[in-house]
Amino acid sequence: MTETIDIVLTGPLPNQTADGLDKAFTVFRPFTGAEQKAKLEKVADKIRGVAAGESHERLDDAFFDRYPHLEILASCGVGYDHIDANAAAKRGIVVTNTPDVLTDEVADTALGLLLATVRQLPQADAYLRAGQWLRKPFPFTDTLRGKTMGIVGLGRIGNAIAKRAEAFGLGLAYHSRSPKPGAPYPYYPSLVAMAEAVDILMVITPGGAATKHLINAKVLEALGPKGVLINIARGSVVDEKALIAALKAGKIASAGLDVFEHEPNVPKELIDIPHVVLLPHVGSASVHTRNAMGNLVVENLKRWFSGKGPITPVVETPWPKPTKG
Repeated sequence: MTETIDIVLTGPLPNQTADGLDKAFTVFRPFTGAEQKAKLEKVADKIRGVAAGESHERLDDAFFDRYPHLEILASCGVGYDHIDANAAAKRGIVVTNTPDVLTDEVADTALGLLLATVRQLPQADAYLRAGQWLRKPFPFTDTLRGKTMGIVGLGRIGNAIAKRAEAFGLGLAYHSRSPKPGAPYPYYPSLVAMAEAVDILMVITPGGAATKHLINAKVLEALGPKGVLINIARGSVVDEKALIAALKAGKIASAGLDVFEHEPNVPKELIDIPHVVLLPHVGSASVHTRNAMGNLVVENLKRWFSGKGPITPVVETPWPKPTKG
């Protein structure tokens, strides 16, 4: 690329990624202050690309209206429910995400969160630090022995979680929109039926309107008073109010959550429940994996503007574009 290309970075990215963007493009960072925003307003009609960093901003028609010559939006993450990809498609804007490079990290975190929740490891750590062990041993906990886990969404990450769960000796089942060819685990077309049959629900389905509050009061009721919910997908998939009510009433045993409905705001009612484990959306947040994700953002942008096409376009904006028959 020999021409100067202006792009917008919507939120922080790892230093390595930010450096890569700065070397290849003229980058505007409106999240860093009024001066940057003022500069951006003057060149908005020259913006041709967006790198979507860590931000809770909704990227939809209102956002696209600011940049009439936008060509590509490269998002750092496998989930992109904060982006209106259908609106982008109608405008001819390509959207990319970062699949595969975070699969193992998120799967590792999912099993760590499950183990921490069932064995109450954060609570045991807090117990020791508070000097309680000097008075008496930490109470016995539940176990993974003899348990069955139902996976909600058997995609790339779901399969990686399943393989790790097998090593833990867990029985497995799954629910998705349709059976996965070759999947060696029992398939449940009904999520409620699967919840009734398993001890643990592991949620790793995409977010968005199609899965909003998929885990609702009825599903939690079916999971039962000894059941455990783990959500490493998107906060929108779980009805948070129904979950809080179920936990308070003892309708399920516990929950481990890495994601929430209105991040970074977590309901105090949930924080105050002692037998849940809460993480600040760190599923893929290792230096190694975030650098790999960021590198893919940079490469998607660089390839697009060099005429080679994006590496990982999302399904709503396929590339090459389908020919009209």
